[in-house]
Amino acid sequence: MTQTFSDVLDPARATAMQAMLGDPRAFEQGDVLPPFYHQLYFWDPQPPARLGRDGHPATGIGLIPDMGLPRRMWAGGSLRFHSPLLAGIRAEKRSSVDSSTRKDGRSGPLAFVRLRHDYWQRGSICLTEWQDLVYREDPGPDAAPPVPPQARTDEEIARVRSFDETALFRYSALTFNGHRIHYDVDYARAVEGYAGLVVHGPLLAQMLMLLAEAQLGGLTEFTYRATSPLIAGEEAAFCWADGALWVRGADERQCMEAVAR
Repeated sequence: MTQTFSDVLDPARATAMQAMLGDPRAFEQGDVLPPFYHQLYFWDPQPPARLGRDGHPATGIGLIPDMGLPRRMWAGGSLRFHSPLLAGIRAEKRSSVDSSTRKDGRSGPLAFVRLRHDYWQRGSICLTEWQDLVYREDPGPDAAPPVPPQARTDEEIARVRSFDETALFRYSALTFNGHRIHYDVDYARAVEGYAGLVVHGPLLAQMLMLLAEAQLGGLTEFTYRATSPLIAGEEAAFCWADGALWVRGADERQCMEAVAR
């Protein structure tokens, strides 16, 4: 099954993203979009009756399979850049399920889904993206949080910042992401077991991609994996060392790791 979306890559939306990140740059028609800005487009709006308890489109509707587990997380992915996407020009996103598997982990049953997205503009493929989803059971009331890996401290460059509730709201709006862990703190804590509102994994990946692009002058490939949630208001370091990237939380844990070429 292939799902296709078409969208004009509105320069105003990219300009709003820049403002959210603290950069006043404005985009015009024909400008090259930064890597990962395609996340601002190709929305899949669904009516309330077709949403899951988490605020996302319900599983089993459209492309996303129902794996029989209630918690759904974007765990990582990889991208292959062929040519830049341009602002103000219509583009097409073609999506399919690459694989889906279930297994038993140390914390209980798990399911994994890998999606493939191909982005086309002016008759040529510009970007191939693989997105990894993980499904889990709800944590029990006495469940201990998983122990996150420790982050490296040998970076050549580190950019430190935090994201407050307003930034999370704005990013959710720009990407049409209705997941409640980003704005409903009671749900995030009581249902999904987080310490507070969760910073979007794609937003962390976005920051690392912009850092990598600044060092390399452009990207051909980028692979990333989320390893621990970053909580709203928590200061984090976005780190680079010779093609390796990672996000380090205030307590030295690793929140995300990545490799760029």
